[in-house]
This record gives sequence, structure tokens and C-alpha cells, in this order.
Amino acid sequence: MLQNEILDEIHKIREKHAESFNYDLDAMFADWQKRQAESGREVVNLSVNSDLITQKQQTESS
Repeated sequence: MLQNEILDEIHKIREKHAESFNYDLDAMFADWQKRQAESGREVVNLSVNSDLITQKQQTESS
């Protein structure tokens, strides 16, 4: 398999991050959320809107 320097670097960064939180996923996730909030970037929520599902289901059942 070919070595990809960029992927190797990403894996090292992820491993270092995980190790710094003792591989605690809850702590890692909280850190990612904190960094995201502090970044000042717009965050797009791609979760499904339950109202849209309800409306679609109602039109399909009619």
C-alpha cells in the first residue's frame, strides 16, 4: 500500500489528541465542540427536521 504523507500526519494528530484525553470519547467530543464554538465559523446543522418528515409523511399518506 502506498504511503500518503498527509494521511500519516492526520493519523498522528488524531492519535496525539486521543492520547491527551486518555482515549475518553466524551472528553474528546467536548473538546471538539469547544474548539468549534471558539472558531467563530458558521456551523451548518444537517440534521433532519422532524417537521419536514411529518409534512412529507402526511402528504404521502393522503
